[in-house]
Amino acid sequence: MSKIAIIGAGASGIMAALVASNNDLEIDLYEKNNSIGKKILISGNGRCNISNINLKKENYITQNPDFVENVFKRFDFNNFKKFCENMGLYLRVEQDGKVYPFSNSAKSVIEIFKENLKEKKVNILTDTVVNEIIKKDNNFIISSSIGIKKYDMVLVCVGSYAAEQLGGTLVGYDIAKKFNHKIINIFPSLVQLETNFKSLSILNGVKMDAKVSIVGIREKLKTNGDVLFTKYGLSGFAILDISPYVCKMLQNSDSVVLSVDFIKKYNRQELLGIFQKIQKLHGHYSLINLLVGFINIKLSKALLLELNLNKDVKIKNIGLKDMRMIVNMLVDWRFEIKKSHGFKYAEVCGGGIDTTKIKDKTMESKLVNNLYFAGELLDVVGKRGGYNLAFAWSCGYLAGLSIKKKSALKKRSF
Repeated sequence: MSKIAIIGAGASGIMAALVASNNDLEIDLYEKNNSIGKKILISGNGRCNISNINLKKENYITQNPDFVENVFKRFDFNNFKKFCENMGLYLRVEQDGKVYPFSNSAKSVIEIFKENLKEKKVNILTDTVVNEIIKKDNNFIISSSIGIKKYDMVLVCVGSYAAEQLGGTLVGYDIAKKFNHKIINIFPSLVQLETNFKSLSILNGVKMDAKVSIVGIREKLKTNGDVLFTKYGLSGFAILDISPYVCKMLQNSDSVVLSVDFIKKYNRQELLGIFQKIQKLHGHYSLINLLVGFINIKLSKALLLELNLNKDVKIKNIGLKDMRMIVNMLVDWRFEIKKSHGFKYAEVCGGGIDTTKIKDKTMESKLVNNLYFAGELLDVVGKRGGYNLAFAWSCGYLAGLSIKKKSALKKRSF
């Protein structure tokens, strides 16, 4: 009987264990947390944004986009949907392409996976820390907090360094390096961004719908959604969505400048025309009166402070130059970002194991036979919206299928 170790009971590990399991395999699923699927439980604010239907390489940051494309060619959303339905887990697709379980509950997803792992006789070893993996002859020796054990094949899918409180760790990268795999520099992703903007104390807690872009790059990266001001900088969905690109750029730059358009509906000329119309009709309005018709009052005060304009001055006394300055800031307010809020607060990591040395059909290492890597450990990070879980499920499926096939071949060869 072949013995398989799967290190990490996240999406990739769970999927691989389910796919690989049969009567001829003994599978140990190692997990350092006290239960499986910790990150799955918080996905979609507990609703479990389990996947996305738009699984294209363009929705991922990686140095090897073809790897992503080839993975999804072999196990796409429709394959995942059928797999889930066969377990009794039915999915619902929302208009934006995000996918959730019908139950709208991450807990129910974990329960179904747990029941299927139990049914397939997978040994779930929670509260178990893997300390070392070495290869001796044709076997892998794993030293863990419960002892030393020998295996025929090993899949490492412990996740990234993001969210240490949920199990984020550097262990997977260390294991990969020990087996001569190159690590592309990792960076926090889907994370809040820090700025030294002087009016943050005024704006803490303010949320506005906005368009956010990165200043000074050719390919115009834009995101739309909430921008939330915090005591340390910027958060909200629009910021999380653009953060992978910002954090990647910060690896080679001291700072990145974001442009935030708080108006969106009108361009500069249109907005200036509207302001001039209001100025003509309601010249007795103060500047703050003018602005609160468009943006939050705290944001209005901060903008006027930035421009060194008196909030109480009557708009009939405001000249064209000052009016243009106000308009320009409303549609192109610039914030210098020098760092992210860190790996601890990141949902996922960019960078990771160089995928040119991983087989895209199987997730097996090209350098070490019978050693597999999958999921967030790899140099692939997706956008917010179920993309990262989708990639993890697909990787896990391909790894599990390869392990099952290899074990069957091994059995027949005896």
